[in-house]
Amino acid sequence: IKIEKELSSLYKRMFEPLHVPPELFQRLTGQFCNIQTLKTGQTYAAEDKTSVDDRLSILLKGKMKVSYRGHFLHNIYPCAFIDSPEFRSTQMNRGEKFQVTIIADDNCKFLCWSRERLTYFLESEPFLYEIFKYLIGKDITNKLYSLNDPTLNDKASKKIDRQPSLCSQLSVMQMRNSMASTSDSEDGLQMFLRGTSSASSL
Repeated sequence: IKIEKELSSLYKRMFEPLHVPPELFQRLTGQFCNIQTLKTGQTYAAEDKTSVDDRLSILLKGKMKVSYRGHFLHNIYPCAFIDSPEFRSTQMNRGEKFQVTIIADDNCKFLCWSRERLTYFLESEPFLYEIFKYLIGKDITNKLYSLNDPTLNDKASKKIDRQPSLCSQLSVMQMRNSMASTSDSEDGLQMFLRGTSSASSL
Protein backbone atom coordinates (compact mmCIF):
# COMPACT_ATOMS: atom_id res chain seq x y z
CA ILE A 1 0.00 0.00 0.00
CA LYS A 2 1.45 3.31 -1.10
CA ILE A 3 1.00 6.36 1.06
CA GLU A 4 0.80 9.71 -0.68
CA LYS A 5 4.12 11.52 -0.78
CA GLU A 6 2.72 14.53 1.07
CA LEU A 7 1.58 12.29 3.92
CA SER A 8 4.51 9.88 4.15
CA SER A 9 6.50 11.95 6.66
CA LEU A 10 3.39 12.36 8.80
CA TYR A 11 2.82 8.61 8.82
CA LYS A 12 6.45 7.76 9.59
CA ARG A 13 6.75 10.31 12.38
CA MET A 14 3.40 10.02 14.15
CA PHE A 15 1.54 6.87 13.22
CA GLU A 16 4.04 4.20 12.20
CA PRO A 17 5.84 4.24 15.60
CA LEU A 18 2.45 3.45 17.19
CA HIS A 19 2.00 0.46 14.87
CA VAL A 20 -0.83 1.92 12.83
CA PRO A 21 -0.99 -0.24 9.66
CA PRO A 22 -0.57 1.63 6.35
CA GLU A 23 -4.01 0.50 5.18
CA LEU A 24 -5.65 1.96 8.30
CA PHE A 25 -3.75 5.21 7.90
CA GLN A 26 -4.85 5.34 4.27
CA ARG A 27 -8.48 4.94 5.32
CA LEU A 28 -8.05 7.67 7.90
CA THR A 29 -6.55 10.13 5.42
CA GLY A 30 -8.47 9.03 2.33
CA GLN A 31 -11.94 9.89 3.57
CA PHE A 32 -13.67 13.01 4.89
CA CYS A 33 -10.43 14.98 4.82
CA ASN A 34 -8.34 16.99 2.40
CA ILE A 35 -5.09 18.90 2.14
CA GLN A 36 -5.45 22.67 2.36
CA THR A 37 -3.03 25.57 2.10
CA LEU A 38 -2.60 29.00 3.64
CA LYS A 39 -0.28 31.73 2.44
CA THR A 40 1.91 33.72 4.80
CA GLY A 41 -0.26 36.03 6.89
CA GLN A 42 -3.53 34.23 6.24
CA THR A 43 -5.66 33.23 9.22
CA TYR A 44 -6.55 29.67 10.21
CA ALA A 45 -8.63 30.77 13.19
CA ALA A 46 -9.69 34.16 14.54
CA GLU A 47 -10.14 34.79 18.24
CA ASP A 48 -13.80 34.82 19.35
CA LYS A 49 -14.96 34.41 15.74
CA THR A 50 -14.02 31.03 14.28
CA SER A 51 -16.04 28.00 15.37
CA VAL A 52 -14.12 25.04 16.78
CA ASP A 53 -16.79 22.56 15.69
CA ASP A 54 -15.94 22.15 12.03
CA ARG A 55 -12.50 20.60 11.72
CA LEU A 56 -9.33 19.11 13.15
CA SER A 57 -6.02 19.68 11.39
CA ILE A 58 -2.38 18.60 11.41
CA LEU A 59 0.28 20.90 9.95
CA LEU A 60 2.24 19.25 7.15
CA LYS A 61 4.47 22.08 6.00
CA GLY A 62 5.36 25.60 7.17
CA LYS A 63 4.89 27.27 10.55
CA MET A 64 1.91 28.83 12.30
CA LYS A 65 1.86 31.41 15.06
CA VAL A 66 -0.62 31.34 17.94
CA SER A 67 -1.48 34.55 19.77
CA TYR A 68 -3.91 35.72 22.43
CA ARG A 69 -5.13 39.34 22.34
CA GLY A 70 -2.12 40.27 20.28
CA HIS A 71 0.42 38.51 22.53
CA PHE A 72 2.53 35.73 21.05
CA LEU A 73 1.98 32.37 22.75
CA HIS A 74 3.75 29.68 20.76
CA ASN A 75 4.46 28.33 17.28
CA ILE A 76 3.07 25.26 15.56
CA TYR A 77 5.46 23.18 13.48
CA PRO A 78 4.94 20.30 10.98
CA CYS A 79 3.52 17.03 12.31
CA ALA A 80 1.69 18.82 15.12
CA PHE A 81 -2.04 19.32 15.55
CA ILE A 82 -3.18 22.87 14.92
CA ASP A 83 -6.29 22.79 17.08
CA SER A 84 -5.92 19.84 19.47
CA PRO A 85 -6.79 21.86 22.63
CA GLU A 86 -10.04 23.05 21.09
CA PHE A 87 -10.86 19.54 19.87
CA ARG A 88 -10.35 18.08 23.33
CA SER A 89 -12.02 20.80 25.36
CA THR A 90 -15.16 21.02 23.25
CA GLN A 91 -15.92 17.37 22.61
CA MET A 92 -18.91 17.69 24.91
CA ASN A 93 -19.71 21.37 24.36
CA ARG A 94 -20.54 22.48 20.85
CA GLY A 95 -20.86 26.03 19.61
CA GLU A 96 -17.59 27.24 21.13
CA LYS A 97 -15.28 29.77 19.48
CA PHE A 98 -11.50 29.84 19.32
CA GLN A 99 -10.01 31.89 22.14
CA VAL A 100 -6.75 32.34 20.24
CA THR A 101 -5.78 33.55 16.78
CA ILE A 102 -3.77 31.20 14.57
CA ILE A 103 -1.97 32.71 11.57
CA ALA A 104 0.30 31.19 8.94
CA ASP A 105 3.83 32.43 9.60
CA ASP A 106 5.03 30.75 6.37
CA ASN A 107 3.29 29.27 3.38
CA CYS A 108 1.53 26.37 5.07
CA LYS A 109 -0.01 23.08 4.04
CA PHE A 110 -2.17 21.06 6.42
CA LEU A 111 -4.32 17.96 6.54
CA CYS A 112 -7.85 18.87 7.53
CA TRP A 113 -10.58 16.47 8.70
CA SER A 114 -14.28 17.12 8.99
CA ARG A 115 -14.59 16.92 12.76
CA GLU A 116 -18.01 15.32 12.78
CA ARG A 117 -17.12 12.63 10.24
CA LEU A 118 -13.78 11.95 11.91
CA THR A 119 -15.54 11.42 15.24
CA TYR A 120 -17.91 8.88 13.70
CA PHE A 121 -15.02 7.09 12.02
CA LEU A 122 -12.98 6.86 15.22
CA GLU A 123 -15.98 5.45 17.06
CA SER A 124 -15.92 2.52 14.64
CA GLU A 125 -12.13 2.04 15.01
CA PRO A 126 -11.35 1.53 18.73
CA PHE A 127 -7.61 1.07 18.14
CA LEU A 128 -7.32 4.27 16.13
CA TYR A 129 -9.51 6.07 18.65
CA GLU A 130 -6.99 5.27 21.39
CA ILE A 131 -4.12 6.34 19.12
CA PHE A 132 -5.78 9.71 18.52
CA LYS A 133 -6.47 10.16 22.21
CA TYR A 134 -2.78 9.58 22.95
CA LEU A 135 -1.51 11.81 20.11
CA ILE A 136 -3.82 14.68 21.05
CA GLY A 137 -2.91 14.39 24.72
CA LYS A 138 0.79 14.44 23.86
CA ASP A 139 0.29 17.40 21.53
CA ILE A 140 -1.52 19.39 24.22
CA THR A 141 1.27 18.65 26.69
CA ASN A 142 3.84 19.91 24.18
CA LYS A 143 1.83 23.10 23.77
CA LEU A 144 1.75 23.56 27.53
CA TYR A 145 5.54 23.37 27.62
CA SER A 146 5.71 25.84 24.74
CA LEU A 147 3.50 28.25 26.65
CA ASN A 148 5.77 27.99 29.66
CA ASP A 149 8.93 28.63 27.64
CA PRO A 150 8.20 29.79 24.07
CA THR A 151 11.91 30.48 23.50
CA LEU A 152 12.43 26.73 23.20
CA ASN A 153 10.79 26.86 19.78
CA ASP A 154 11.82 30.15 18.24
CA LYS A 155 14.78 32.38 19.06
CA ALA A 156 12.86 35.35 17.73
CA SER A 157 10.32 34.95 20.51
CA LYS A 158 12.90 35.89 23.14
CA LYS A 159 11.17 39.24 23.24
CA ILE A 160 8.46 37.62 25.33
CA ASP A 161 11.00 37.30 28.14
CA ARG A 162 10.47 41.00 28.67
CA GLN A 163 6.76 40.37 29.25
CA PRO A 164 6.69 37.65 31.95
CA SER A 165 3.45 39.01 33.33
CA LEU A 166 1.43 37.69 30.39
CA CYS A 167 1.74 34.04 31.31
CA SER A 168 1.38 34.77 35.02
CA GLN A 169 -1.87 36.66 34.49
CA LEU A 170 -3.59 34.20 32.18
CA SER A 171 -4.27 30.55 32.83
CA VAL A 172 -3.58 27.91 30.21
CA MET A 173 -7.29 27.18 30.01
CA GLN A 174 -8.09 30.80 29.18
CA MET A 175 -5.40 30.95 26.52
CA ARG A 176 -6.28 27.75 24.69
CA ASN A 177 -10.03 27.41 25.16
CA SER A 178 -9.98 25.52 28.46
CA MET A 179 -7.96 22.84 26.76
CA ALA A 180 -7.36 20.64 29.76
CA SER A 181 -10.42 21.36 31.86
CA THR A 182 -12.48 18.57 30.29
CA SER A 183 -9.66 16.14 29.56
CA ASP A 184 -9.86 12.53 30.65
CA SER A 185 -8.02 11.93 33.90
CA GLU A 186 -6.46 8.80 32.41
CA ASP A 187 -4.59 10.96 29.92
CA GLY A 188 -2.59 12.44 32.75
CA LEU A 189 -3.29 16.02 31.70
CA GLN A 190 -4.97 16.95 34.95
CA MET A 191 -2.05 15.44 36.82
CA PHE A 192 0.28 17.46 34.62
CA LEU A 193 -1.55 20.67 35.44
CA ARG A 194 -1.70 19.97 39.17
CA GLY A 195 1.70 18.41 39.60
CA THR A 196 4.15 20.58 37.68
CA SER A 197 5.39 23.81 39.11
CA SER A 198 5.77 25.27 35.63
CA ALA A 199 2.09 24.84 34.88
CA SER A 200 1.16 26.18 38.29
CA SER A 201 3.19 29.30 37.63
CA LEU A 202 1.11 29.97 34.55
